[in-house]
Amino acid sequence: MFDQDQLARASALLDRLRAKQLTLATAESCTGGLIAGLLTEIAGASDVVDRGFITYSNAAKTELLGVPADLIDRVGAVSREVALAMAEGARKRAHVDIAVAVTGVAGPGGGSPAKPVGLVHVAVSRAGQSTQHRECRFGEIGRTEVRLATVHAALDLIAATL
Repeated sequence: MFDQDQLARASALLDRLRAKQLTLATAESCTGGLIAGLLTEIAGASDVVDRGFITYSNAAKTELLGVPADLIDRVGAVSREVALAMAEGARKRAHVDIAVAVTGVAGPGGGSPAKPVGLVHVAVSRAGQSTQHRECRFGEIGRTEVRLATVHAALDLIAATL
């Protein structure tokens, strides 16, 4: 399902989290569970990965993660603010040490001049630290490619918080 490079990166990240005795949850929109899927492809991931939230709809972001509906109405689901709220909500609701969240426009449609295809916001919330954010602009490289690039960006941002 995943290539050897992806599996090696995921395994190394899990080892780092395990060594620090940290637990993790994911909150995924545009990736639809690919981050959790990659991490749980590694045997023994259950001692680190607690759960994954697939919050593809705005209602799911609000109901499962506590993202305020008025925030989504004001700035849009694909935004820095919503990514931060998703990560913080996932960490708190899952009672884990770290949560990663992604929201974006994978394409091929759905983009606009302000939020083009390939725009993704990644956020990582870690207990006791300020929530980190990264804006990615992958461009129109294809839906699968945007989603996989988002997975890589999410792993990188998690690693950066360690």
